[in-house]
Amino acid sequence: MTFEELGLHRSLLKAVTEEGYSEPTPIQQKAIPIILKEKDLVGCAQTGTGKTAAFAIPIIHYLHSVIGSSKRTKQIRCLVVTPTRELAIQIGESFDTYSKYTNLRQITVYGGVSQINQVNQLKKGADILIATPGRLLDLHKQNFINLDHLHHLVLDEADLMLDMGFINDVRKIIKLTPENRQTLLFSATMPMAIRELADSFLKKPEYVSVTPVSSTAEIIKQQVYFVEKESKRSLLYHLIRNENLSNVLVFVRTKHGADNVVKSLKKNGVNAEAIHGDKSQTARQRVLESFKNKEVSVLVATDIAARGIDIESLPYVVNFDLPNIPETYVHRIGRTGRAGNNGISISFCGKDEEVYWKDILKLIKVDVKVIKEHPYPWKDKEVNPEAKPDFRNKNKNAAGKSRKSDNSKKNKKRWY
Repeated sequence: MTFEELGLHRSLLKAVTEEGYSEPTPIQQKAIPIILKEKDLVGCAQTGTGKTAAFAIPIIHYLHSVIGSSKRTKQIRCLVVTPTRELAIQIGESFDTYSKYTNLRQITVYGGVSQINQVNQLKKGADILIATPGRLLDLHKQNFINLDHLHHLVLDEADLMLDMGFINDVRKIIKLTPENRQTLLFSATMPMAIRELADSFLKKPEYVSVTPVSSTAEIIKQQVYFVEKESKRSLLYHLIRNENLSNVLVFVRTKHGADNVVKSLKKNGVNAEAIHGDKSQTARQRVLESFKNKEVSVLVATDIAARGIDIESLPYVVNFDLPNIPETYVHRIGRTGRAGNNGISISFCGKDEEVYWKDILKLIKVDVKVIKEHPYPWKDKEVNPEAKPDFRNKNKNAAGKSRKSDNSKKNKKRWY
């Protein structure tokens, strides 16, 4: 199947062709015909499968066919609700790209910044609105947003909105929209809570699913290091230095942990930055652009902040902290190995995370390569912890060169 065979408008096909698209991805092949028939849809697809284009392309086709080149007052016909600022910006850019040869206009609104510029744009009118839940409800309450003419409602990354506690806001947003709308719900995972949500407000939806969440791309080489928890920062620096790693996305569990990892790397001359919820929107975008432009070598991120990171040629993903939800592991490593490029996933497993790793292996059903030769392995459970054996000295050849045998506190602090 090609995009031409889908019967899309010529202006849309021109934009899609310029982006180098010829054949739709599996999720696009399944979703686009259903959306073009104006049916409600629930789509389950993990990151990197072309999910945004799967709903943006048919929506643009419909709106362009209905509105055409009309210059009449613009009213919001499509609303895309997404949980994070980064995702909202990414989706807005996609709509801009695919609709550049049409007369359609999109606006992206999100919290964390002043609403003045967003309000000024809304006053000029728009056909498509991409929004985070909180800012959307706030601007609607102030009468800056009118959804009475809405035709398409898209809920993107529904599972993440559930995790972030936005479901009540989503229910409020649904009540603000016309009943005769077309509703599309997309989610990387499909827990029971999401199915119940879909059943509560979608009308006889079609269900499509591609690339099961348990699968990991074969093109991604997966490795695991069993490392003492307190030595993870040392191991990360060791790999960056000795393996010459750059353009690395590092996942951590907490905001505080992200800042600590960045601090330790910077002390050793590694150009690293963190991205998480406590950073301002301006700071997050600045860091993300610097990482995309390879001005920053290592980006340390929490899972929520990283949902909006879309980099085609990302070579390395490091699971500094293992996730306690196995599916999250799949989404994390799916940030690499995209668009036909090779990718390497490196996971650090502390003793307290062994149960998480076993759950991950049960899900992915892949023999992940265990890297045993490194300076910071698990200490033998039978060894007296008071003895504090020098494991780095025992593995001096594993790193490629000898280390000093005194293992002084001064040398330890240098990596922290």
